[in-house]
Amino acid sequence: MLLRFLPVISTTVLYALCYLISVFKFDVEFHFKAIPYDYLLQVIIGYILFAFSRRLWIFLVIQALVMGILYVGNAIKISFFGGPIMPDDVYALRSLLLILDGWRFFAAAVPLAAIAGLLLYNFSMRHWSSYLASVAVFLFGITLVYEPNSIVGPLDKFFGNSVWDQRSNYLWHGATVYSIQESARRIAEADVVPDQDIAQEAAEKLQLTVPQKVASTQAFTPRNVHIVLLESFWDPNELKKAKYKQNPLSPEFRKLWKSAGYSHAMAPVFGGYTANSEFEVLCGFPVVKDNVKFERQLLNDVPCLPHILAENGYKTMASHPNVPVFWNRVNAYRRIGFQTYWSLQDFMQDDMNREFLSDESLYRQVMEKIQPSLDAHQPVLDYIVTYFGHWNYPLSENRPNKVSSPSPVEEVSSYANTVYYKSREMMDFINEMRKRDPDGIIVLFGDHLPFLGENFAGYVDSGVLAANRSDFTPDMFKFYVSTPMLIIDGKRGPVKFGSMPLYQVPKFVLNLLNFNEPTIMDYTDSMPDMRVRPLPGLHFNLTKDQKVDLCKEPPYSAGCKASADWLRDVLVVSNDLFIGRQFTRPKHPPMEPSEPEPVTADVAARQGTAAHITQ
Repeated sequence: MLLRFLPVISTTVLYALCYLISVFKFDVEFHFKAIPYDYLLQVIIGYILFAFSRRLWIFLVIQALVMGILYVGNAIKISFFGGPIMPDDVYALRSLLLILDGWRFFAAAVPLAAIAGLLLYNFSMRHWSSYLASVAVFLFGITLVYEPNSIVGPLDKFFGNSVWDQRSNYLWHGATVYSIQESARRIAEADVVPDQDIAQEAAEKLQLTVPQKVASTQAFTPRNVHIVLLESFWDPNELKKAKYKQNPLSPEFRKLWKSAGYSHAMAPVFGGYTANSEFEVLCGFPVVKDNVKFERQLLNDVPCLPHILAENGYKTMASHPNVPVFWNRVNAYRRIGFQTYWSLQDFMQDDMNREFLSDESLYRQVMEKIQPSLDAHQPVLDYIVTYFGHWNYPLSENRPNKVSSPSPVEEVSSYANTVYYKSREMMDFINEMRKRDPDGIIVLFGDHLPFLGENFAGYVDSGVLAANRSDFTPDMFKFYVSTPMLIIDGKRGPVKFGSMPLYQVPKFVLNLLNFNEPTIMDYTDSMPDMRVRPLPGLHFNLTKDQKVDLCKEPPYSAGCKASADWLRDVLVVSNDLFIGRQFTRPKHPPMEPSEPEPVTADVAARQGTAAHITQ
């Protein structure tokens, strides 16, 4: 008799334990009304697992692992990134496991592997309840896949839904209801490939919103373009209460940055998902959803900036000293026009900060690789993604701590020391590149703000962010995505452009090159009198007078309505170009494959053999 109630007992004990960890360790607490429904669903899931189980102790282990991931895992993600686990995070799992090492890797991988292995080992159809559970799982799965709106609609009506505030959704719905609700929503709102009429209608509307500009009378002049994505690069001096005893940022960089008016990039992400910042700065379209664009939303060969420059005589090269498949970069880089991709095996690991190659070594080795092209006056697109700067900000023995802070948040000091070296090594690169390539265009930007403690602790201490994204002011949302960006126009020096969304950078670069042919970047050129920064579930407009017009949910202001309509058309054209049939693609001749450079034995031994990914 007691056996029948085992799932109730085990669910009650595990629910209480996981919830207490969530509340007291991570300050993630459900609304009281959510708990009964969330608990009841866990009891049902417990009985389903119980019905399929041969051994009771294995059932208890599986249930503990599942609930631990669902409740403690969500609490961890909320404390790090401000939002819960989303369905698309499943697709990012492979990349997460690739970047973790040591105990962190085992902490993430072992529970998932254990659940899969134990489910298979313990599976049994031993009783009529097993067949009943099979029918329930089958019917739910069919409904989820083929009629997701029949799940989303009633749950939205009963529990409510905030498009822009997933943290609040999680707290008001509970982990189980939230996971079911958002999984069904993900299927119901999956990106649709538009037909020709819809795609062309959206394209025509976007072309009407682009301000009419007089074409440059100067001819297209190929110049080298060097784009450097700086991992987690930001100015710690924004933290006024950190009271650093030494300036973390290089004074030489600050002087150069000041001459550009302290210009900023507005990134699509916070604390991670670097690939989305890459997508924007290379392809000129905004990321509007909480997924990694390189992973599943880049299926076509697309005339992004690398492709455009390659078909106009450039050598296009990407460098990133990480495993090549991370964030699907091998396929993504090839599809957007890079001819060569230098990844982990192509760099000597000669100056490491734990597993991260130093920027100093990366810059030096990239310079060696591109020098033959510079000497031959072969125009290049030299794209560098730095690796040093990842959380938890390790330093090598030859990079001792230089900056200290009384802040109780550990990352406030460790990050400042990372920036101390990162900014100085970057300035050495800038100076050397300007000496070797005085006419080249140099673009440097931070891909996202750094993680500075759970629930934005380092930022909250200085009053620049609230602990909960629900409490952000409009200016906080702008702060949340703003990183330093510097664009150096050859001998003309740094350019003043204010705050620019990353997706407008490639068009800006093409304008500096006097490139006047139609491109896909024309669709996302500036709207009149505003710059639009989409984020998952909301967007904001930065007006000419630098005011932030935050657009959460209808009813919208006039400016928000205009930008929301614009973003809707942008998404249609984006889907057509990147996953659809490309009805809106400007006509360009196909890119001619370039011959790989011969690699001598000594060079191969020193550098490895680059991945030539010519289309």
